[in-house]
Amino acid sequence: MTKTIELIFDFVSPNAYLIWQPLHDLAAKYGASVEVTPAFLGGMHKLTGNAPPFMRDAEVKGKNDYAMLEMNRFIAKHNLTKFKMNPHFPFNTITLLRMLTAVKAKQRAGFIETLLPAIWEQGLDVTDAETLGKIVQGGGYDAQALLAETQAPAIKQALIDNIENAVARGAFGIPTIFVDGEIYFGKERLGQIEEQLAAQ
Repeated sequence: MTKTIELIFDFVSPNAYLIWQPLHDLAAKYGASVEVTPAFLGGMHKLTGNAPPFMRDAEVKGKNDYAMLEMNRFIAKHNLTKFKMNPHFPFNTITLLRMLTAVKAKQRAGFIETLLPAIWEQGLDVTDAETLGKIVQGGGYDAQALLAETQAPAIKQALIDNIENAVARGAFGIPTIFVDGEIYFGKERLGQIEEQLAAQ
């Protein structure tokens, strides 16, 4: 039976971009599949009392500098040299996540891979409707239909349910990964995830 790795995901997290390919490489190594659960990070923070690290740790001498050091080490280790901080960060991803929720599960990876380079390599403003439409359409998706879906009550509720369910299971940030009920937070947990996959 194929092992499943669940990734709680939001486009706004640079760490979600950074873990995306390494996590898929790890999944391929162990014959596992990655299933994406869209969840609005802002909603998770509201429910848990969490805050973005760059804001939360702003007054802690050296902590954000160290976080950047670790990020650069991760980038070098996994050869993610195209990454650059988006000049529009932080940005609202409700529309993107509703679109992702509306996309069929088997097409979600492709949708994410259409948007991640635009956001975290090209630095585009995905809160601009015209820019977003061009990116989505260029990836082979019907941008107009997906944008219409973002206003559907069922899609809105599905995203809310995802957020509440993830928090109920212990998630408080992005990226959160579940493997057989075990929770892992952050891109730095790849080694622990591999240990669990290897033991199965």
